[in-house]
Amino acid sequence: MKYKGIHPGALIDREMKKRGMKQRPFALKLGEHVQSLNAIVKGHRGINVSLALKIEREFDWKEGELVLLQAFFDIEKVKEQEFSRQPDISKFRRSLFWDTNMSQLNWVRKKKAIIQRVAERGNLREMMEIENFYGEKEVKEILKQVDERIRYRKRE
Repeated sequence: MKYKGIHPGALIDREMKKRGMKQRPFALKLGEHVQSLNAIVKGHRGINVSLALKIEREFDWKEGELVLLQAFFDIEKVKEQEFSRQPDISKFRRSLFWDTNMSQLNWVRKKKAIIQRVAERGNLREMMEIENFYGEKEVKEILKQVDERIRYRKRE
């Protein structure tokens, strides 16, 4: 799907303009509230399966396309939220992450490397913040995996 990650409302809006359709008559034809269609077209609201099917039939589109678009859009939103999630970076010394911009660091995707670095070079305050952010159980599990890899390399 070449439109992966965009809001389905953008596609609906483009198609309506292409066909010279106005929102109000189109919404009434679908049996929907004008405000609901407007919110979807502007990207302020997601599209439900029922409305997606009505629009797909009206535009003679493949069944399920809009629902898939909505799902991919929702996935992108979750990824963006994950990326913005971070611990209290004021509790870390800049020298610990000297080679990276801490405000742009993806703390979720890079958690193994971050946990390993803090465990090897961090102080108690930094380690406590890492445990607070990721959870003690997760930190212990990752450190256990790192320790096993180190032991395996030493045997070679």
